[in-house]
Amino acid sequence: MAHLGGFGGWSPMDVTAALAKAINAINNSNNGQAVYAPLTPGMVVPPPGVSSALQIEAARRWQEMEKLALQLVSHQVTCAGAIQAGDYAAASGSLSNTREILIKIPTGVGIGRVLTHFADALYERLFLVFPNSMSPLQPPRAERRELFRGFYEARPHLKFSHFTANQAILEAFKGCGVVHVIDFALMDGIQWLSFIQAMAIRPGGPPILRLSRVGPLATDDHDELREVGIRLAEFSRSCNVPFAFHGIAVEKIDELRTWMFQTVPSETIAVNAVLQLHRLLVDQDAVVAASSPAPINIVLDLIMSLNPKVFTMVEHKADHNKSSLLERFTNSLFFYGAMFDSLEAASRHDGGDGTGNPLAEAFLQGEIADIVSHEGSSRVERHEPMTRWIERMQRAGMTQIPQSQNELWQAAMHVRSSTDFRV
Repeated sequence: MAHLGGFGGWSPMDVTAALAKAINAINNSNNGQAVYAPLTPGMVVPPPGVSSALQIEAARRWQEMEKLALQLVSHQVTCAGAIQAGDYAAASGSLSNTREILIKIPTGVGIGRVLTHFADALYERLFLVFPNSMSPLQPPRAERRELFRGFYEARPHLKFSHFTANQAILEAFKGCGVVHVIDFALMDGIQWLSFIQAMAIRPGGPPILRLSRVGPLATDDHDELREVGIRLAEFSRSCNVPFAFHGIAVEKIDELRTWMFQTVPSETIAVNAVLQLHRLLVDQDAVVAASSPAPINIVLDLIMSLNPKVFTMVEHKADHNKSSLLERFTNSLFFYGAMFDSLEAASRHDGGDGTGNPLAEAFLQGEIADIVSHEGSSRVERHEPMTRWIERMQRAGMTQIPQSQNELWQAAMHVRSSTDFRV
């Protein structure tokens, strides 16, 4: 905790509280949160009956790794606080201490793996970019789709989210002859394969299904929306579900307008948004300066104008939209620590070594980099707690509806069927 006195207006109490929160999050196992055992690869705690000398040595190594991990957290939290205060010399010193410790602990699994990504994000913030200079360079869309698919396949997070959203839409469409799903997902349409299958076996036969999907503008050699439409149309034909696809190409969701969806009075509408709405949140001072509605309010008003029977949204239940870098850092450290822990658990469940899916890891690493490295309009990963989303939806005129017991039971069974996760 060196350099605490040299941060100008920044209070040492801020980083002390943040550090206590981060360490408590790592060590607290009483409420089911993630716990990390930063053992060297292949290292295990000897079971009872093994010689006391081996037990003592294993315990000593365990304690040493735990001590180094806590030092690592301390240096990174101090670095984030120093950057926030503008004391870049102190931040650089803390980051150097971080790099020295990372050499001494395993970084392929556990907390060493997570803190490596946070160290990289701090390095980018401190040395490589001006955080307010421009929007971050996004990887090509094909690469983003590949990373997204990797995160999806790593299970169970997005599979569970898609399943529960689909169940809510199916419930809303009961007894309806013409249904229209409007999808803001901007991804490859994987969510709707199981939905179409469920429609095919609906009692009384499938309805006429329309799917309007938002996607990127076509390039000279690639039309992603058209390709998704063809795949879904062919799949619907194989399931004997009457299907029509409508692609809407826009760069940003807040550029959408009601007339683009070509709705008709006889159809029942559902709107779906997966991991998209948090990107519409902006700094409050930016909204005031622009003297115009925030993008999220524009989109929520658009959704209300479509008069859907149900609106389903999927977002991280997290708190990464603080103006304070120190708060964002500690909140995201705990959140992504738990995410990586769950990915490692899923890998071990499948007989792997706990290293998980590299594409899923890269997907999460990109989010960490954005949260820590960027400020202002260049920061797009603005996850917020569920209570704030509920308040925002209610202000827009929406009413929260409960999930049925059947939906909850099916969701729980869906997760338990392939992993050790619980609902």
